Amino acid sequence: MNYYDEIKKELIDNEVNKKIKDYSKNKYELQKYYNVGKLLFEAGNNYGESIVKEYSKKLRNEIDNKYSVRYLFDIRKLYLFLKVHPAGAQLSFSHYRLLFPLKDDNKIKYYISQIEERNLSKRKLEEIIKNKEYERLPEDTRNNISNDNNHKIEEYIKNPIIIKNSSHYETISEKIIQRLILEDISSFLEELGNGFCFIKNEYKIKIGNTYNYIDLLLYNIKFKCYVVIELKVTELKKEHIGQIETYTNYIDKNIKGIDDDKTIGIIICKRDNKFIMEYCSDERLISKEYIII
Repeated sequence: MNYYDEIKKELIDNEVNKKIKDYSKNKYELQKYYNVGKLLFEAGNNYGESIVKEYSKKLRNEIDNKYSVRYLFDIRKLYLFLKVHPAGAQLSFSHYRLLFPLKDDNKIKYYISQIEERNLSKRKLEEIIKNKEYERLPEDTRNNISNDNNHKIEEYIKNPIIIKNSSHYETISEKIIQRLILEDISSFLEELGNGFCFIKNEYKIKIGNTYNYIDLLLYNIKFKCYVVIELKVTELKKEHIGQIETYTNYIDKNIKGIDDDKTIGIIICKRDNKFIMEYCSDERLISKEYIII
């Protein structure tokens, strides 16, 4: 077999397809690159690794300068990668190139699922990998990514939660944390997981004759429940539990609809206190730490 001619034909077909079609470009390109990767793999086995360098030089002259040695090796990696991990509907070659260095199958599966669920761009995928989003999942979640059973809302909340200090505040108070969250609310919601929607900050409720203000009130469309967020710049304390439990009970009694599940309460604090959470009997309540970057 003339491997070079076959590779050249596949790549030219792909370049032509890019110019005349506006649909299914990713799928077509991945299929072509899969074919090319297979040919590169076989050529390397027959003629040695140096053949890729030879092909690269010719392809850059005859088709496009982008076909560097590294690019061709990545196309070959795609072939090997897809033999193990089925192609995702929304993944491009650029997505896959970011996944190649990952060795943990659960980690790869997680990021593929996030690309598809959140329609992540290559740039956004690069950002969440850099921020170690997978590593900040609860350990039980990481160990059970391959389990397709129903998950709980808390299983995909990162710990610690990253809050971006884009305004470079030097003194951090609860009001400042709230302001930073509101300045980049979409990033904060992604830190919590999928399906979270912002309703209001400083949400006013009346308990008896006293008005109280919930730091953030959210709704999760995936789990069909309200979510109460309280922000603390200290270590988690037992009185924080009582406060957020009161707020979640209020939402359940006065706001929650018939079809909504029970309200979840999340305390985002400077430092967790696992002893307090150990003796908290309310399974709706969750505590997570934050870091400001």
